[in-house]
Amino acid sequence: MDHTWIDSLKFDERGLIPAVIQDVQSNKVLMVAYMNRESLVRTVETGQTWFWSRSRNELWNKGATSGHVQQVQSIAHDCDRDTLLIQVKQTGFACHTGAYSCFYETVVGGQRNLGDTGGVSAMQPDDFSILAELVATIDQRYKERPEGAYTTYLFEKGLDKILKKVGEEATEVVVAAKNGDAAELTSETGDLIYHLLVLLKQQGVSMEAVLAELEKRHGVKDIPNKTK
Repeated sequence: MDHTWIDSLKFDERGLIPAVIQDVQSNKVLMVAYMNRESLVRTVETGQTWFWSRSRNELWNKGATSGHVQQVQSIAHDCDRDTLLIQVKQTGFACHTGAYSCFYETVVGGQRNLGDTGGVSAMQPDDFSILAELVATIDQRYKERPEGAYTTYLFEKGLDKILKKVGEEATEVVVAAKNGDAAELTSETGDLIYHLLVLLKQQGVSMEAVLAELEKRHGVKDIPNKTK
C-alpha cells in the first residue's frame, strides 16, 4: 500500500500530529488524540485507529481491551497538513469515562454545563448507540452461544430463569430509588435494561418493535396507556 502521502504531513518536533476523530454517521466529534507515522500506517493498514500515547510512550489500538473499536471510514488532512480528520464507525463509547464522546461538557452556550443540565436532559440521540451495541451483542450470544458467557447461561436456562432475573433486578431498582442512592440506582437500572433485552430476544420481540410502539405513543397523554 502506498504511504507516500504520509510523508507530506507536518509532524511536530516530537514526530506527532493531532487527529480529530469524528463519527461518520452523526458527524459528532468523538475525541482528539495524537498519531506518529507508525500509528498512522497501522491505522491505514488495519482499518482501526491506532494512536501514540504521550504519557506511556507507546502505540495503542483504540478499543483493543474494551472492545470499543473504531472502524476507519475516511482519513483527511487540513490545508496546512498538520491536522488529521478521521471519520469512523464507533463501537460502544469513545471516552474513557464511559461517555460516547469526550466532548460532553459544554461550558459556553448550549444546555450542557459541566454536569448541570438545569433540568434539561443532557442526552443526545447518538448517546443511545450503546443500546444498539448491546442488542447486537445479545443477538450474537443467542446465535453462537459461546461457552462461559453469562448471556449464554441465561438463554440455556430458559424463560423462567430470565423472568426471575428481570423480577429481581426490577425489585433492586425500586430499593435503590427508595434508598436515594443514585450510584446504586444507575447500576441496577443498567442490570434491568440488560435483562429486559435478553427477555425480548428470548421471546422473539425486536427492540425495533418496542421503539415503534413508543414512537406511536409519543406526544400522547398518559403514555403507559393503562387503566389505573
